Amino acid sequence: MKIAITSTGKNLDSLMDPRFGRAPYIVIASSDGDLLEVIDNAVNVNAMRGAGIQAAKSLADRGVDVLLTGHCGPNAFTALQAAGIKIGTDQTGSVKEVLSRFKDQGISFADKPNVEAHW
Repeated sequence: MKIAITSTGKNLDSLMDPRFGRAPYIVIASSDGDLLEVIDNAVNVNAMRGAGIQAAKSLADRGVDVLLTGHCGPNAFTALQAAGIKIGTDQTGSVKEVLSRFKDQGISFADKPNVEAHW
């Protein structure tokens, strides 16, 4: 299983970023907690619009199963759901802590966006 976590940095010790589409990095890890890949999300950080949709496409292209983040808007949420990616919102802490929480306690998956659209 591939798990994506929005991040402020490039490793498991980095703090997660609460933003999905505009997070500087998205860390992809296995369900065992192994780092698989780091996506540099710079192209979406300053995008005028569509950052969440493009980030969702990037995760779908990589076969990600689960996204763990702080906030997810309606357009990104719809794109992620269409790709079959489960979304865990309202996460905080380091990437490693979020992965541990997912592995040990499970995460409640969202059934709707938890922030409004920006546009």
